[in-house]
Amino acid sequence: MTRIRHLLKGLGPGGAERLVVAQATTSGPTTHDVVYLIPEKQHLVPLLEAAGITSRCLDATSAARPGWIRRLRRLLVDDPVDVLHVHSPALAAVARLLVRTLAAPVRPAVVSTEHNRWPRHHRLTRLANRLTISLQAGTIAVSDDVKASIAGIDADRVAVVVHGIDVAAVRATADRAGVRRELGLADDDVVIVCVANLRREKALDVLVAAAREALDAVPHLHYLLVGQGPLAAEVDRWIAEAGIGERFRALGYRADATRVISAADALTLSSAHEGLPVAVMEALALGVPIVATAAGGVPDAVGAAGLISPVGDVDALAANHVLVATDVARRHTLAGAAPAESARFELNRSIAEIEAVYAAAMAGDSAADRNQS
Repeated sequence: MTRIRHLLKGLGPGGAERLVVAQATTSGPTTHDVVYLIPEKQHLVPLLEAAGITSRCLDATSAARPGWIRRLRRLLVDDPVDVLHVHSPALAAVARLLVRTLAAPVRPAVVSTEHNRWPRHHRLTRLANRLTISLQAGTIAVSDDVKASIAGIDADRVAVVVHGIDVAAVRATADRAGVRRELGLADDDVVIVCVANLRREKALDVLVAAAREALDAVPHLHYLLVGQGPLAAEVDRWIAEAGIGERFRALGYRADATRVISAADALTLSSAHEGLPVAVMEALALGVPIVATAAGGVPDAVGAAGLISPVGDVDALAANHVLVATDVARRHTLAGAAPAESARFELNRSIAEIEAVYAAAMAGDSAADRNQS
């Protein structure tokens, strides 16, 4: 059976991490294990353990600390795998060079998934990837927009795989009445939920500014922000300075994020950069419309089930929040389109496409090994 090893910075609750866990814990023709760097980011480890998936921490505070490279190399020698699948551009640039130091019998094919557009990355990360990406056997982009941002490799060597979720499992978490009761929200309150890592690329200052405008216009509107990250204190300050704390609540990390989404009348994202947000896929599966910015693959994912505004346009985002809050017929139309849009994100379909990339990568590396011998 083919063995796949996933390499990530951490196993926190981010979208890319959740996609990896979903893939690894779904039965198929491959076996998986997961290796990650940062010990504090282990929120998803229990899900892997429950499925019998091995996870190992390389104990590094960041990719810039070189000790993890030595530990990863030892692991690849002592416990070889067929494919090393990397989910971080900084780690991928190192991994492509690292595996070339291994003897052919234990050298895995390297595949990387580009979860975000390259302009989001640090310029040194972009340079390192531009110089090394052609060395790997397989490249996956989560959207056409992400693919178009990749440099250093011919476009026909990049496979676009629209990733998927377990739609049935997401729908099983729905608890609109329970969440609203827990949070003291009435059934006729309009609730807009944002699920995001609290980082710069999510442009949460734009969200807070848009919410302030929309809350002035719609008395029964409320916002819930689910997520954690380095900007948590700054986001709290923005909310306080806007004077909207009673109707804009930052809930922090929630293991039941999809359950919270099910209580929403709309999911919103204010991002400046995106790949293909898992929260969008989950909201569509739950029949919740999307109000978001035109970042990355978001417009294609949303389709007919949402309203899209330009990146960074506070007034346009606020206007769409007001529209979805006040125009009940429009909101119901958007919600009605969501389940059909979510059909594109079935997990088994995306896993089959990823497995095809693995097979091609291994065949290509085998041919390269034969040519070198």
